[in-house]
Amino acid sequence: MNRRVIRRIIAVAILLFPLLPSGAFAADATARAAQEGPWVEPGLAEKLAGGARTRVNVVTKAREDLPAASSAGPVLQTLSRMPVVTLRADRAALERLLGQPGVVSVSEDRPVPPSLGESVPLIGADRTRAAGLTGAGSVVAVLDTGVAVNHPFLGGRVVAEACFSPSDPDYSATSLCPDGADEEEGPGSADSESGPCANIELNCDHGTHVAGIVAGDGEGLEEADGSGVAPEAELVAVQIFSRFDTDDFCGPGASPCVLSFTSAQLAGLEKVLELSGELPIVAANLSLGGGRNTTACDTDARKPVIDRLRAAGVATVVAAGNNGYTDAISAPACVSSAVAVGSTTDQDTISDFSNRGPLLDLFAPGTDIVSSVPGDTYDSLSGTSMAAPHVAGAFAVLRQAFPGASPAELESMLKDSGRGIAYPGGPTPRIQLDDAALGASVRPGPDQFFSSRGRIADNVLVSANSTMAVQVAGTAGLPATGLRAVALNVAAKGDLFNSGSVAVHASDEPEPAGNPLFYDATRYASTLIIAGVGADGKIKVVNRSTGPVRVTLDVHGHTLAQAAAVVGGGYLPITPVRVADRTVVPALGSYELATSGMTGIPAAGVDAVALTVMLKSSSTGTIRVYAAGDVFPADANADYPANVPAQLFTIVKPGTGGKINLHNLGFGTVEISVEVVGYFTSAQRASVLKAVGASPVARGLTIAAGGTKALSFTGVAGVPTSGVSALGLAVVAKGAANGVVSVVPQGGSSTARVVAYAAGKDSAGFTIAATRQDGTVVLKNEGTSPVTVSVDAYAALTGR
Repeated sequence: MNRRVIRRIIAVAILLFPLLPSGAFAADATARAAQEGPWVEPGLAEKLAGGARTRVNVVTKAREDLPAASSAGPVLQTLSRMPVVTLRADRAALERLLGQPGVVSVSEDRPVPPSLGESVPLIGADRTRAAGLTGAGSVVAVLDTGVAVNHPFLGGRVVAEACFSPSDPDYSATSLCPDGADEEEGPGSADSESGPCANIELNCDHGTHVAGIVAGDGEGLEEADGSGVAPEAELVAVQIFSRFDTDDFCGPGASPCVLSFTSAQLAGLEKVLELSGELPIVAANLSLGGGRNTTACDTDARKPVIDRLRAAGVATVVAAGNNGYTDAISAPACVSSAVAVGSTTDQDTISDFSNRGPLLDLFAPGTDIVSSVPGDTYDSLSGTSMAAPHVAGAFAVLRQAFPGASPAELESMLKDSGRGIAYPGGPTPRIQLDDAALGASVRPGPDQFFSSRGRIADNVLVSANSTMAVQVAGTAGLPATGLRAVALNVAAKGDLFNSGSVAVHASDEPEPAGNPLFYDATRYASTLIIAGVGADGKIKVVNRSTGPVRVTLDVHGHTLAQAAAVVGGGYLPITPVRVADRTVVPALGSYELATSGMTGIPAAGVDAVALTVMLKSSSTGTIRVYAAGDVFPADANADYPANVPAQLFTIVKPGTGGKINLHNLGFGTVEISVEVVGYFTSAQRASVLKAVGASPVARGLTIAAGGTKALSFTGVAGVPTSGVSALGLAVVAKGAANGVVSVVPQGGSSTARVVAYAAGKDSAGFTIAATRQDGTVVLKNEGTSPVTVSVDAYAALTGR
């Protein structure tokens, strides 16, 4: 097992009450896991099908269970103290592990890139940085296991250091100060890469991880994907932990370990108070604590110095603890003048380990947070330890925006602007830093959506099994530079009685495996997709057929890589609403929709709406969807065949009076059903649209007649693990009989149709699907026979 598992355990254990056995909580967690039976990472069994092998980490209840687990497959790594072994496993090895009673969990030993880019956009810190609010001019004190002061992520911004690390032979405790004394001050005194903390078995990584969340700056660093909350703030590093060499305090088999005496915390806080007269310190972060407190613990020995710090303009930000209490938090977070912080996930649910209750002040992201660790590298930790520094960094950003505000006023800004997380005893706000610092008003920014309509390719011929580059930037009224993505209506028809499929991708990205559109020679098949645009302003169209294909490309909107002079639209999903149900549109006639009649769509400020349209007719024809009052567009959203249902997805701006026209260019009537799934607006802050390059989500997934399947986007390339409100999905479906695949919303009775599939044929459709609370999207087969589907993600709508 690699060091990541050890670090995650330490992130939990370090929040125990000082001098409690550090292994107690980890042991309790293992016991709970064992009661539920072995946990296997979702998708691992499928990955091992067909003789495949992969690295897995196996956690057992005790080290005594390791020999049996190790017999399941070739051993790659074992640890000296933790009940974990890394194996190379196949499907048979996995089955053997599941049959062993001592196994707690089996998960893939997966390499991952650093990605502070996940939690920082969730709280809006990417927007505050873009607005120039970086925490510059403020200092945050990190009282922890020391800091790797020369880590490139911290950029040489540690401006003061001190160490308070008591030795006590009665506790088998020794100092971690680099010079061996119980107290040390000055450069190098809190450097976790020197002195006893340089010993890898102690894992003094925690403080460096916390410091990176506060103030890491990943710009210009290839290894770092993203930055901390306040990337130009400075840091004071204070070492307040000691080494313990007895299981009496570390827990069975867990020594040596690092724990913090309350006296060391007091000395460290007093040092911060002293430095606040010389440095513009705005917050002191304590990612430690323990105990169970349902009322304020204002008799705590640390309260007087916390009060003094607050009066001096310094907020003391404290992790709430990792015991999973629903009505209590740890000390010193329970001190009424401290800022107590709990942990949430990327999906804005409460982390299962997080303490909470009436004493909790704020939530912040704390699950699977990647930040700096010693050795100039990065790793993932979970805990309220990781949530607290998000808030400490937020104080630095707010101090820059509001230099005269007191800690109480800054705390109120975070509370008043936060996203309410509901639970018994709550709600408690999760910080939304951009709202606190910038207000709720919308500003121009990258990846905002602009409605546009124009043809960039007109009935062009793409040869058999070939790729054609198409210029997008600077054509059809689109900007000549900075174009990031386009909403593209793609129409294709076989030129020599042939059938095939068409794919579209950015010119500088690899050709995707998926097929967003299938065509034949009978009519123009069409779909809308979100396509990234290459750095050269081009896209590529791929014809997958032994014959040529005629292709027409029409842009229905675009995004930019930088802020425009005006505000663009952000996306807000709604519970799908059916606004037309089997309405008959006469030949060469029109049907008008009004946004005023769409439940969930505001009366004003709507830039565009996202619609799914189902078509059925006894004859052939085309449908054009466009703003009322606009010139009749050249492009058809869809050709519909005779006697076979067809479906289209479109993003269309409302016209005069908020109305949208659906015109039937056919010589027979057509029956239409229309659902609204969301809208773009520049009047309020909403999700921006980011193309993700046709990333595979599912292949050959069978859904029974009337059945459902949940799609998980964990590990899908380009899809963030946090802050995703909706996803642009291309769905290919094939069944023995005609049917429809729909998206089942989190609430509401109306599904949103994605693709109408014809019996025995591959049929493709597109939608923007809102994610559920757990981050999934649920598909439903509304046909009478099983259907096989494949899904690719083309866009993620994220942030605010």
